[in-house]
Amino acid sequence: MKYVLVSGGVISGIGKGVIASSTGLLLKTLGLKVTSIKIDPYMNIDAGTMSPLEHGEVFVLNDGGEVDLDLGNYERYLNVTLTKDNNITTGKVYSKVIEKERRGDYLGKTVQIVPHVTNEIQDWVERVARVPVDQSGEEPDVCIVELGGTVGDIESAAFVEAMRQFQFRVGRDNFVSIHVSLVPVINGEQKTKPTQQAIRDLRSLGIMPDLIACRCKLPLEENVIEKISLFCHVGPEQVLAVHDVSSTYHVPQLLENKLLDFLKIRFKSDQIPISSVNADAGSVMWNSWKLLTSGHDRLFQKVSIVLVGKYTHLKDSYISVIKALEHSAMRCGRKLDLQWVEASHLEASMNHTDPLSYHKAWHLVCSANGILVPGGFGSRGIEGMIAAAQWARENNTPYLGICLGLQVAVIEFARHVCEIEHATSEEFDPQADKHVIVYMPEINKDKLGGTMRLGLRPTIFQPNSEWSKLRKLHKNSEEVLERHRHRYEVNPKYVELMEERGLTFVGKDEKAERMEIIEKRDHPYFVGVQYHPEYLSKPLKPSTPIFGLVAASAGLLDQFISSGESVEWSDVSHFNADSALADSSESVEVTSQATIVSTD
Repeated sequence: MKYVLVSGGVISGIGKGVIASSTGLLLKTLGLKVTSIKIDPYMNIDAGTMSPLEHGEVFVLNDGGEVDLDLGNYERYLNVTLTKDNNITTGKVYSKVIEKERRGDYLGKTVQIVPHVTNEIQDWVERVARVPVDQSGEEPDVCIVELGGTVGDIESAAFVEAMRQFQFRVGRDNFVSIHVSLVPVINGEQKTKPTQQAIRDLRSLGIMPDLIACRCKLPLEENVIEKISLFCHVGPEQVLAVHDVSSTYHVPQLLENKLLDFLKIRFKSDQIPISSVNADAGSVMWNSWKLLTSGHDRLFQKVSIVLVGKYTHLKDSYISVIKALEHSAMRCGRKLDLQWVEASHLEASMNHTDPLSYHKAWHLVCSANGILVPGGFGSRGIEGMIAAAQWARENNTPYLGICLGLQVAVIEFARHVCEIEHATSEEFDPQADKHVIVYMPEINKDKLGGTMRLGLRPTIFQPNSEWSKLRKLHKNSEEVLERHRHRYEVNPKYVELMEERGLTFVGKDEKAERMEIIEKRDHPYFVGVQYHPEYLSKPLKPSTPIFGLVAASAGLLDQFISSGESVEWSDVSHFNADSALADSSESVEVTSQATIVSTD
């Protein structure tokens, strides 16, 4: 087993997740089987109880694990299916050690950080690294280990020490350290001192970096590379320049030559048995990836989607939704123009307290091609979301509600079509008497962590739902498997009334008791899903409900359905800005470039 450790210095949020994912992707192009582990040095058992504004999105896995958002990056880049054990936290490690101490596993010894906690970390990494994560069902060849936080922080000290020991446990030829650092530009000059200090800190802790990935706004100047090489005790070929690019999907190509050349030599890749099937698959995947990213740069026709959310101050709160929208826009041959609206700015009270924000928010909603309301918790901004759903329904604007977005669409329909005055959710007003959204009876109301309806679960399309646009996009499948994360559901006693008034529950759970998908028949695309389709979206296999929103917003949905094309790319070599689905008569407007998205 080969291991690649990715750590970071100078500042947090420097892009370790993208670099770790890109490293894994490049190794897969060689035909190697790759897995990933994310270490988060916080005391939480998992990310489930953390606010999205605190640490970004909570990503959910098939097994119901609520984990760091970087595992979403790993799954998207590497096309693997990870488990909750692929996310290690201080809370998990300490719980394991304390559990062993209580059982007497340490035979009366004094339990200490070194060696007991550090050994637990190393054992965990070795065990999880060997778990198959792809369709081959075979043990991986390489494990990418990303150490969260910033080296030097007290929280990560035990993990850094564990990795220091680990490099000797597995042997130098099986271990590579990549340290991600920042090269700021001051008065037009690229400064290397922060990187020098970061490497000094890392080396003082016993880890000698093999590669230094330097994050900077512009490509590194040659003299800067030489200076980093001289003062950081690495060769110039070991300094990786990772400058800002138009899309994170370009990062693997930035790293390709230097990174792969080094890893091939260190890991002696020519001695690793690679099947011809895996080698061919890696080559095809890399060609498809490059064609897709180059095609993305040639897209100029836009599709405008407005995201009405509760955590818009931190874009990482919706990172999987953003990526899923990008995947779908590329499949439609469109450049995504994503607009952000804070849900509370749409509420009538905002017109009195901050009329500028109120009118600006409504201008974005009214002018957008499509509206997406993502998941969330709590009552803040709910009336704004309801107003956005009402606008979409009444004005035939394509709408997709995800989890909470489905629930607010149901509340809006109950109030304004079914005439259920003051209809609401038990989450927002427990004392109300018109709960069209209720607490699921099996959910623990006192314990928040890990108690929601989580993980991969089936949704069954109901009889006589063949008209459904979403079902047609799913090739008239009888069921779909999607990941869930919720503790509230549609109140079954209101379902019949709503269906009589025109809101159809086209998808339910396997017992036909829980409402999973809503759709309006007389609307271009008005869909709500209780699950989170963004978690399974991939660049070459976009999420179907999100693709439906983007295609409808671009005016391409009916054409796409009638053509019988698959949402999944069948031949990415046909990707170009003049796709058969693109309307060349539309105006051309270039959107601004984006920098590497922080995933830390």
